[in-house]
Amino acid sequence: MLAAVTDPNVWKFHPHPEVWLLVAFLVGAYAYAIKVIGPRLVRPGQPVVRAGQVWCFVAGIALLWVASDWPIHDVGENNLYSVHMLQHMILSYFAPPLLLLATPEWFLRLLIGDGKLYAVFRWLTKPVVAAVIFNVGVMVIHIPGLVNAAVTNGPLHYSLHLMVVLTALLMWMPVCGPLPEVRLGAGAKILYLFAQSFVPTVPAAWLTFAEGTVYKSYDHLPRVFGWTVADDQQLAGVLMKVGGSVFLWTLCTVLFFNRFMKNWAQENGYVRPRMPDAEIVGHDEEQLTYEQVTSEFERSEPPVTPRPTS
Repeated sequence: MLAAVTDPNVWKFHPHPEVWLLVAFLVGAYAYAIKVIGPRLVRPGQPVVRAGQVWCFVAGIALLWVASDWPIHDVGENNLYSVHMLQHMILSYFAPPLLLLATPEWFLRLLIGDGKLYAVFRWLTKPVVAAVIFNVGVMVIHIPGLVNAAVTNGPLHYSLHLMVVLTALLMWMPVCGPLPEVRLGAGAKILYLFAQSFVPTVPAAWLTFAEGTVYKSYDHLPRVFGWTVADDQQLAGVLMKVGGSVFLWTLCTVLFFNRFMKNWAQENGYVRPRMPDAEIVGHDEEQLTYEQVTSEFERSEPPVTPRPTS
C-alpha cells in the first residue's frame, strides 16, 4: 500500500511571477497582432484570424501555463521525475502544435520576411533537419549530469525548457505550420509522425529498465505517494514511450482516415448525394406531367436502325 507524503511542503504553493509575465506577454502580443497589425496586412474581406485559431491559442497557452507553473513545475523539479516527464511532454507534444495552428500565415511571414531569415527558416523546417534537431534535443535533456544540474540552477532549467519548446515548434512545422510551402502532404505527414515515435524509445527503455538511480537529484526524502526512485523512473519511461507514441499514432490514424477514407462512406453507402442544381433539367416550381412526357415522345422521331449489310 502506498504511503502518504511525509512532508506537507511538497505541495506548498510557490508563486512563479516570471511565468505569469510570460503568459501575459504572449496573450497581449497575440491580441495586439490580430487587432492592430492584422487588419493592415490582410486583404479586404479576408478574416484576420479564424475563431478556431483563437481557441487553439487559448488551449496552447493554457497548456504552456499549466506545465510551467505550480504544482507541475515544482513537483517535477524537486520530487518526481515522472511529473517532470509529463511537463516535457506537454511542452513538446501538446502545446506547440496548438500554438502553430493558432498562428495566422500573415503573422509568421511578417516575422521571418522573405530574405535570409526566411531561407534559414526553410532549411530548419525541412522534415529531416527538423526531426534530427528535435530528437537530438530529446536525447540531450535526458543526460543525467545536465538534469541534476538543472534542478538546482533556475536559468539552466528554463533554458532547457525553452530549447524543448523551440525544437518542438520546428518539428511540428511540417505537420501544422502556418506556411503551406512548409507543410507535408497527408501521406508524408503520417510517415513523418510515425518516425518521431522511435527515437524516444531509447531513453524511455533506459529509464524503465535501469538498475539503480539514474538521476541523483531525485533520490531524496520525502517520497511523494510513497513511490520509490525506481517506481518514479519506470513511470517516467512509460509516460515517455507509451504516452508519446499513442498520441503520435492517434494523429497518424486521424490523418489516414481524413486522407484515404474521406469518401469511403459516401461511395459505399446507400444514400447518394443530392444532384447539383446545374444538372437538374427544368424548373422545380413547374412539375412535369404525364401528358407533357407523352407529347414529347410523339413529336420525337424514332431512332433509325441501320440495316445489316450482306
